[in-house]
Amino acid sequence: MANFLDETQSMWLETVNRFMDKEITVEYVRKCDMNREYPYEAYEKIANQGWLGLLIPEEEGGSGGDIFDYSLMAEGLGKFGFDFACSVLVPTFTAMNITKYGTPEQKKKYVKPFIEGKIRFSVSISEPDAGSDAANTKTRARQDANGDWIVSGQKLWCSGAAAKNTVIAMLVRTDADNKHGGLSVLLIPNDTPGLVINKLPTLSRHATGTTEIFLDEVRVPRDALLGEVGQGWKIITEHLELERCAVAHAYTGNAQEAVSAAVRYAHQRVQFKQPIWDFQVIRHMLADCQTQVDAARLLCYRSAKMAAAHEPCSREVSMAKLYGSETLKSCALTGMQVLGGYANLPEADMERYLRESIQCTIGGGTSQIQKTIISKSMRLS
Repeated sequence: MANFLDETQSMWLETVNRFMDKEITVEYVRKCDMNREYPYEAYEKIANQGWLGLLIPEEEGGSGGDIFDYSLMAEGLGKFGFDFACSVLVPTFTAMNITKYGTPEQKKKYVKPFIEGKIRFSVSISEPDAGSDAANTKTRARQDANGDWIVSGQKLWCSGAAAKNTVIAMLVRTDADNKHGGLSVLLIPNDTPGLVINKLPTLSRHATGTTEIFLDEVRVPRDALLGEVGQGWKIITEHLELERCAVAHAYTGNAQEAVSAAVRYAHQRVQFKQPIWDFQVIRHMLADCQTQVDAARLLCYRSAKMAAAHEPCSREVSMAKLYGSETLKSCALTGMQVLGGYANLPEADMERYLRESIQCTIGGGTSQIQKTIISKSMRLS
């Protein structure tokens, strides 16, 4: 794929891949998954590289990179599994919301500590009755006589919310009579009194963690409001487009590693007195996978290029997210078949890739939601 990247971009992607191989390692990612431990050590290493500030404007202490640079980083970070990439991508998405919609005081309070790795962010959108229909949010927030926010409700599937020193950007309802215009976003530290966060024993997302959150008359300062009252839907939908562009690249990075691992194993595994790679059926299975990965990567590059140029690209981003997640699932499943019984062991990593791939077709907008977005652009009138 080097022909589709300039020299600087190719070197950047290679830098991230080399960093993953030498500084993070697949063994570390595997250990965090097996022990359900947040990758604090790796997060600190990435912060020390200055990569958390890649998208942050230079005047606010960041590197001032664009979404293409960021997506290439996501591709590298996703190499050994999307869960690991998620620990970096989710906080960055939310930090970007603050740089765009935050007050000067909020930026001063949060942006520099985030770049330095001292705090991290999570975003809380879903609820028991608000998944794909995120605008059905029922968690309510009202202001008291002092202007502070009083929040009550339940949030669900909030990735990374239980990690230490985390601030949650939470979608809440501030107007019961306006479905989309009645939503706002509050910045709520996860150690706020009265906030109850439970890490869920999910199939995937073992390390970053997926949580449920309970709020019962939780008091939040008035200056916790991000943007304006009623601006929550705009903030979240813009967030999701940025998220989908980056996660699609991470899916592709992991899918490539799944195929590469299967190819390596096929050359090493001998059956019937020859490497199983010599059997045409195996070669063709893996050829199909590599073709899918290359196609997914091209969709990713197109969407990131358009996003970096500030061109309307919701259709292209959804295509990249849809095809990237489904490709990861398909390639991981093929990898399981090629590795056979060995694939079931955590040490082979393939079962982790498969587990995470299932979540990838759901989180950040299901494959069916992506198809709905794509098909809307295909209407004749």
